[in-house]
Amino acid sequence: MSESFLTILYGILEGVTEFLPISSTGHLLIAQHFFEAKADAFNIIIQAGAVSAVVAIYWRRLLALCISFTRPENRDYVLKLCVAFAVTMVGCLVARKLLGIKLPEVLEPVVSALVIGALLIFLAERLLKHHQPTETLTWSTAVWVGVAQILAAVFPGTSRSGATIIAAMFCGMSRPAATEFSFLLSIPTMFAASAYAALEAQQAGQFDERLTGDLVVGFIISMLSAFIVVKWLLKFVRSHTFTPFAWYRIALGIVLVLLLAGEHTPADLIHE
Repeated sequence: MSESFLTILYGILEGVTEFLPISSTGHLLIAQHFFEAKADAFNIIIQAGAVSAVVAIYWRRLLALCISFTRPENRDYVLKLCVAFAVTMVGCLVARKLLGIKLPEVLEPVVSALVIGALLIFLAERLLKHHQPTETLTWSTAVWVGVAQILAAVFPGTSRSGATIIAAMFCGMSRPAATEFSFLLSIPTMFAASAYAALEAQQAGQFDERLTGDLVVGFIISMLSAFIVVKWLLKFVRSHTFTPFAWYRIALGIVLVLLLAGEHTPADLIHE
């Protein structure tokens, strides 16, 4: 496949999967395992395109939070966003710098994360079914959502949006309220991750003409596709559960196991 086609394909894949609870990083790793791999910087930086779509969709909400920050409910919400973001940043820096955790080069961890994530979705939906959900965002919820983002960053295939939404639902929040908090939290989180990846790529001298061109195309494609998906998802969660995404994750995990098994011959297994 041509380089341009793959850039467009990965941009669409990022935009479509970033805010669905199915893991954009996991899907990119899967696609790049079977096709040509891109630099980690590309995978992370094009997330800024996807999150730009969220800014465009939530601009009225963001403007209200800024202009009316002195209102107790707005100030409280922003501060909880800051707490969740801070928990995420500290945890990710510890995982990256002190523990040396990086994106895996094999897909087995992605398969495990897909299946575990599906089981957690089933559990969260079951709990929500038997308890009256709330629109209230508590401090403990903000902390747990921040922790969920760390887990999603450490275990590709978990899904950042899925982990944060499910964490909020476990804390009693309704699907729409949990989804909004997850999406608003994605703005500082993903912009920060993209900026950090760009800085690392620049320091490593990776910003050549090819990477820059790929990033521009990937950014635009991911932004446009994410805009469509987020608009659809916000309507979907008002009257549907996340269970279909759990079944999708399980189906993808099974397909992935079969594909990976087909890559290993008996001789390979004996050698391993």
